[in-house]
Amino acid sequence: MKTTLKIVAAVVVVAIFVGTIFYLYEKSQAKPVVYSTVGPQKTDIIKKTVATGSVVPRKEIEIKPKVSGIIEEIFVEPGDMIKKDALIARVKIIPDMINLNNAESRVKRSEIQLEEARKNYLRYKELFEKSVVPEAEYLGYEIAFRTAKEEVDAAEDNLQLIREGATKKAGQVTNTLIRSTISGMVLAVPVEEGNSVIESNTFNDGTTIATVADMSEMIFEGKVDESEVGKIREGMELILSIGAIDADKFTATLERIAPKGVSENGAIQFEIRADVVLKENQFIRAGYSANADIVLERRDSVLAISENLLHFDGDTTFVEIETAPQTYEKRVIKTGLSDGLMIEVLEGLSMSDKIKAAAQ
Repeated sequence: MKTTLKIVAAVVVVAIFVGTIFYLYEKSQAKPVVYSTVGPQKTDIIKKTVATGSVVPRKEIEIKPKVSGIIEEIFVEPGDMIKKDALIARVKIIPDMINLNNAESRVKRSEIQLEEARKNYLRYKELFEKSVVPEAEYLGYEIAFRTAKEEVDAAEDNLQLIREGATKKAGQVTNTLIRSTISGMVLAVPVEEGNSVIESNTFNDGTTIATVADMSEMIFEGKVDESEVGKIREGMELILSIGAIDADKFTATLERIAPKGVSENGAIQFEIRADVVLKENQFIRAGYSANADIVLERRDSVLAISENLLHFDGDTTFVEIETAPQTYEKRVIKTGLSDGLMIEVLEGLSMSDKIKAAAQ
């Protein structure tokens, strides 16, 4: 009985040992590698560089007052469409006390001079009619009287202009009524009623009453790195991606490259400007940030493959073509334009070829 148990135990140990050896052998055997294949495709290859910037109106005007004073009334608000010469605001003039005092004094002096000239004129007119004084002498007093009348009118106009911003001859308040110089949309009104404003003159830019722009003509303003600026030129096509408008792409034409770069964060940047093509009834808000893909070169509907399928041997470029299931041979090809992902194939491939790709 004991002998039988020993034999059974030995058989079990041998069986376990043999099974372990067989398992380890099977596990150590490498599985055959199976490669997938892909074919060439017809696609558009676009080589481009990227510029960042924003979309702004080509014509954007800041409306400034011609007189200093206080905003008495505002007639527009952002978003309004207005025509040229449309009324934007009215300014109430707060006259300078020194100028006002000088103007009032001038009126009084001119009135005194007019009264004296009038008396002399009437006296010499009477003498002339009696043939006591010659005509030449009489005409001198007549001219002096007319000149004194003109001086009174000029002094009164000057006083009214200082007080109200208008003259009697003008017939309306001109300088105090702020009007738009172009037709377009009101983008901003940075003042409120009651704010003080400063006139625009040689020494001061003046206070901006409103910003008006023609929104039918938009441009892209951006910057290109110095490493890319040598590759672009006026007339190139741009493809705009506007962050706030994900659904649409916009085209633009490069029309200006700055002749001088500016340093930003240690890199030299060159400003560019491009004319944006808007679709009919399409509206883009001023100041949208945008990225512009500048098309350096492009090929439409060409035979192309993914760049990761390429192999290189010195100056030779080749791919591996399937000649039988899981059997491949090298084939030299000639390539063209690349966009970094796809590359144009000029020679060596056809649409029916299957190219060795990644292992499954």
